[in-house]
Amino acid sequence: MGSEPMEMRKRQMSVQQESAAGGTAATQQVQAGQANPRLSNACCFCWCCCCSCSWNEDRDDRNRKTSYDVKEGTVDCEDCPKPTLEEVHSWAQSFDKLMCCPAGRNSFRQFLRTEFSEENMLFWLACQEFGKESNKSAIEEKARVIYEDYISILSPKEVSLDSRVRETINRSIQEPNSHTFDDAQLQIYTLMQRDSYPRYMNSAAYKNLLNALSEQSPES
Repeated sequence: MGSEPMEMRKRQMSVQQESAAGGTAATQQVQAGQANPRLSNACCFCWCCCCSCSWNEDRDDRNRKTSYDVKEGTVDCEDCPKPTLEEVHSWAQSFDKLMCCPAGRNSFRQFLRTEFSEENMLFWLACQEFGKESNKSAIEEKARVIYEDYISILSPKEVSLDSRVRETINRSIQEPNSHTFDDAQLQIYTLMQRDSYPRYMNSAAYKNLLNALSEQSPES
């Protein structure tokens, strides 16, 4: 009987020691979290921050901004009146007639977007504006922008050019003039004419536009 009280005291002392040890460990964890804020945000057993940390929030903001900028940069089309039935019919006669009509360029550009080749039209349009520039400093600035946007291999909008044309641009880009991109523009124009234009003329986009205008025509 005398041994029972002693056993009880031993068990009580053991429980108290375990509680004290647990409290010390918890205190150390809190102190470690205060010393290193990253550890206080840990949400898993690895030492990475959880999804609510500021770095991930900044990254998400950057991704959203990038997506928005890319989208905004590709949806703006030329201001032009609605095409007439006669104009739409003329687009089938030649690629030149299509490209000479602002409404034709817009419609064709929307088709290129569905084929993920809108950069060809964007490059051609940029070259059109570039060729009209006469101010030396403006030519240098716009040439740099066009090069970075459509010629550089690092650009997501890089157009497909052969090595000869690309080398010519690389040599002249240091001192550009209004004709720096002439060969490249012609090559991309020819590419669209031979590759995308026939598909556009057989596409539902062109046929639907033609049918819609035919139904609205007084002659019908």
